[in-house]
Amino acid sequence: MNAPPSAAAPAPRSSPLARGLRYLVRVPMLLWHVLIDLPLVLLLVTPLTKDLMVGGETLEQRVIRGWSNGLMRVFGFRMRRVGTPLPGAAMFVANHVSWIDITALHSQRMMGFVAKREIRSWPLVGWMATRAQTIFHSRGSTESLGGVLHEMLARLRNGQAVGVFPEGGARGGGELGPFHARIFLAAVEAGVPVQPVALCYGEHCSAQKVVAFRPGESFVGNFLRLLGEPARVGSVHFLEPIPPAEIEGRRRIAELARRRIGEAMSA
Repeated sequence: MNAPPSAAAPAPRSSPLARGLRYLVRVPMLLWHVLIDLPLVLLLVTPLTKDLMVGGETLEQRVIRGWSNGLMRVFGFRMRRVGTPLPGAAMFVANHVSWIDITALHSQRMMGFVAKREIRSWPLVGWMATRAQTIFHSRGSTESLGGVLHEMLARLRNGQAVGVFPEGGARGGGELGPFHARIFLAAVEAGVPVQPVALCYGEHCSAQKVVAFRPGESFVGNFLRLLGEPARVGSVHFLEPIPPAEIEGRRRIAELARRRIGEAMSA
């Protein structure tokens, strides 16, 4: 099944003047968010306070979620949540569009993500990903994948949530790629539910290709380009979970999760 962005109307291009005006507004917002808000986050997630419970989640989770939501606003995204994320131990699986996916998901529900190791060295985002307990993976390394699965299993059995992009990488905002079944092994072994999540940028997913990396585009290039894009809706659809009782092997989970995400993006 293909994701709908390829069939959606292309997002309109903004004029250089409008883009310049957005930079004039958003660059100071970004600097404030990094230089003022981020130190406040650090003060609140000290070893003495980070485990305090506030509204069903730890203080650390709440402040990182709030900071992530603020960063999405800096980039012009008005976040909208559809459905309810599962509490406690669960595996969340989402389509992968760009680096901003992790921030979009963290703005709604904290989870330890599996992400490529290169993200750790990215300015700002890499640091926040590390603070958000991201599990870094070296692509193509069987040894690294084994370690990732072991860490995922340990966290799930400890009552924590993990998030994965089962496509294995961003695909330019076009087709919804095949889901790698092996990554679901941790959910099968831990006996926890799997919740598919559809990430949509723009109304009816019309801006998937705008948000995605362009051919040859670096992280910094994508970061700066998105900072000047028009304001858009960012939707995070928490779909019907796949309970442990319905789990009949990792390949079945992968197919069912992919189908639900594709259907949500087409709706």
